[in-house]
Amino acid sequence: MSPTPVQQLGNKPPDGGWGWMVVFGAHISIGFAYSTPKALSIFFKEIQKDLLVSYSDIAWISSIMLAAMYAGGPVSSALVNRFGSRPVVMLGGLMCGVSMVTASFGDSIIYLYFCIGVIGGFGLSFNLNASLTIISKYFLARRPLANGLAMAGSPVFLCFLAPLNQYLQDKYGWRGSLLILGALMLNCCVAGALMRPVRMTLKQSYPPQKKLEEQPDKHITRIKGTCMENAKKFLDLTFFKDRGFVIYLIGNIMFIFGAYAPIVFLSAYAVSRGVEEYSAAYLLSIMGFVDMFVRPGTGLIANSKWIRPRVQYFFSFAMVFNGTCHLLCPLTTSYALLVVYAIFFGVGFGMVFALIFECLMDLMGNQRFPSAVGLVTIIECFPMLLGPPAAGLLVDVYGDYKYLFFMCGAVIVTGGLFLFVMNIYNYHMLGKEKAAMDTEQKQNNIDNQEQVSISEEEMQQIPEAAMERTNPEA
Repeated sequence: MSPTPVQQLGNKPPDGGWGWMVVFGAHISIGFAYSTPKALSIFFKEIQKDLLVSYSDIAWISSIMLAAMYAGGPVSSALVNRFGSRPVVMLGGLMCGVSMVTASFGDSIIYLYFCIGVIGGFGLSFNLNASLTIISKYFLARRPLANGLAMAGSPVFLCFLAPLNQYLQDKYGWRGSLLILGALMLNCCVAGALMRPVRMTLKQSYPPQKKLEEQPDKHITRIKGTCMENAKKFLDLTFFKDRGFVIYLIGNIMFIFGAYAPIVFLSAYAVSRGVEEYSAAYLLSIMGFVDMFVRPGTGLIANSKWIRPRVQYFFSFAMVFNGTCHLLCPLTTSYALLVVYAIFFGVGFGMVFALIFECLMDLMGNQRFPSAVGLVTIIECFPMLLGPPAAGLLVDVYGDYKYLFFMCGAVIVTGGLFLFVMNIYNYHMLGKEKAAMDTEQKQNNIDNQEQVSISEEEMQQIPEAAMERTNPEA
């Protein structure tokens, strides 16, 4: 059967309706995407003892998983553009489940790198990018709130995965725990089933199908050309000509480098301070519990008429707040103070991740966002890959966790201050450029009006000359 006619749809998102079910599905898939690399740190001590590896070696598991999750951005974006978000999220859930099950049979750290890091990381990438993209298609006016609710999946899942993993490890060991975790991650397939394609108001349709059938060669050529355009679109280097995008990217690279190492080593740090293992695991739950309320709350604040135009500055503040928490963490000397640190860490982390993609949408717009997020994630995979191992190396060298918190905090605070200062400069330059364009447009309008006036005068002179030629005696 011939394909149905291609239809041109309106661009206004529905901003509700089934979109809230899509947000629920995104909440699940994003929850697994961001919480799994953190919650796996519960197993690191046992894996380290079983496989006889160092802190730096064990940290590569989360690093490779996170880096693969970010590096898969362009691939995920291309698949979403071709097939839609629903099948991509379902495929990602299947990959995640398979990765955990196969990893449970591993007997070397390299095997875990490949199963958990590479296969699982790419599965998480499909979950993350497809979910973010479909939210940007369902929402516009309520987009900050929708993003906040979807991104709240990370703390919600971290809140119960951390103690659950500790319980599973005590009862079944790290191998049995990975088997059960793999089964749980298959729920991402169910979440993907909720992400049906958005339906918008029909504006216009192309000529009837009969005309398309009369030109099969041109239709095939157009499809091939579209595939080439899509390949270039999702690796679009012209984004680097956008000053706001480059500023955003530099600040995010600095944040990503220091963002995950404190989470990966938080439980081990607490144990090194004499905290019992279950209590140490609950620090991640406390952080996740706070985070789950902060993200939608931040989305509501960012959606307000006072903050929405200044969301880039709000994002800078969130980064500085987050980094300051890490700088103060080594001063904690008791479990109560570690709980206070986990609370403030949850606040800072939740604010940043509720805004991180909203700021990119604000800069690039809905149409350019899928391409931009694919490029951003593949670039950010490098600091993601290097951050936790660099922190683990500091622990191996100095035998103390405090230096990794100092390093991560300093890098994140520097990135936040950079974003704040450079956004002031960027908005100043945009104002000057807009003023110059307005002046140039006014000048062009004046010139056009003068040309119209001259043309009218010439038109008035033509009839007079014609009358003189027709009546020479006059």
